[in-house]
Amino acid sequence: MKVHFLGVGEACDPERFNTSLLVRSKNHYILLDCGFTTPHRYFADCSDPEQLEALWISHFHGDHFFGVPLLLLRFWEMGRTRPLLIVGPFGVQEKVEMALDLAYPAFGKKLRYALEYLSVAPGASFEAAGFFWQTASMDHSEPCLAVRLTSGGKSLLYSGDGRPTETSADLARGCDLLVHEAYSVSEQTPGHGSIAGCLALARQAGCAKLALVHVNRLEREQATDEVRKLCPLGGVPEVFLPDVGETLVF
Repeated sequence: MKVHFLGVGEACDPERFNTSLLVRSKNHYILLDCGFTTPHRYFADCSDPEQLEALWISHFHGDHFFGVPLLLLRFWEMGRTRPLLIVGPFGVQEKVEMALDLAYPAFGKKLRYALEYLSVAPGASFEAAGFFWQTASMDHSEPCLAVRLTSGGKSLLYSGDGRPTETSADLARGCDLLVHEAYSVSEQTPGHGSIAGCLALARQAGCAKLALVHVNRLEREQATDEVRKLCPLGGVPEVFLPDVGETLVF
């Protein structure tokens, strides 16, 4: 499995862009979240309009979702014909169509490729786009789903936003890579994860690697120091704060 970090920042981070991941297994590509800045980052690295098979939306906050209209517009401009699967929480079709119509009124009727929607509940499990998918609720101000993707014997869990829950912790168990939102250094922001909490989760779940994303831009330097301090006690082989454009193969 290959993970390309298109963005690793929170909503207002001008340098690290909104958190978004492009995941590949064999010839299957899935985009995890699509915020304000994601389309420009995506197309800077991906020139084939037919490549992307599925889009996952963890929740409907702008930094995870408001880039969808531009993504769809650019695919249309580039001549895409392949259907695109869009997966997310209940209401995903209504939200995407509403956002597209607000951004570009009536444009949805011009698309020359089909949009296929799959709305999922917490605890769902299914196969699509070459992966086995599983979901769990996060503790966030907006209903948010974590997703675990498994393919070729490798697994990744992406948290979206929020603090871990019992069900998301269960879902993370034994993951090769846990990509988790860690907005704050300590437990101080309601509805958001922390570095200390993510390290504890990775230890308990037995994850092989932990990537900390969506870190508060004002705490990034402090977060780096905190990771260095806590990692010897972390009990996981590798903990890191990925940079924009970084790629991990496992």
